[in-house]
Amino acid sequence: MANAASGMAVNDDCKLKFLELKAKRTYRFIIFKIDEKQKQVIVEKLGEPNLTYDDFTATLPTNECRYAIYDFDFVNEENCQKSKIIFIAWSPDTSRVRSKMLYASSKDRFKRELDGIQVELQATDPSEMGLDVIRGRAN
Repeated sequence: MANAASGMAVNDDCKLKFLELKAKRTYRFIIFKIDEKQKQVIVEKLGEPNLTYDDFTATLPTNECRYAIYDFDFVNEENCQKSKIIFIAWSPDTSRVRSKMLYASSKDRFKRELDGIQVELQATDPSEMGLDVIRGRAN
């Protein structure tokens, strides 16, 4: 189950909640964290479908790394309602170096477990994942 390179397993609940977001739109977002004691990625927080992007960004810790999935609804240039599943690797400059390395080394394996990610974003600062950035990447 664990990857020798990073040692981080992916808790089955992560895949289950992601599938619920993707198929049933049960959540607006999911925040994942690495539990170093259990050596696995776990679900930290689930966002209700009625929450906004600001609600989502407010739940990310300011000085700790996280992985996040956000179900982004938008209207494209042809005036069609669209939705994209966005993966965000949140790694603030103020987080511990060990934590940044752990999240960076586990990211690709974790992403492979979640089939259906359409946009990926790496952010070290809230400005790098502002709504305008998300909208630009989604189109």
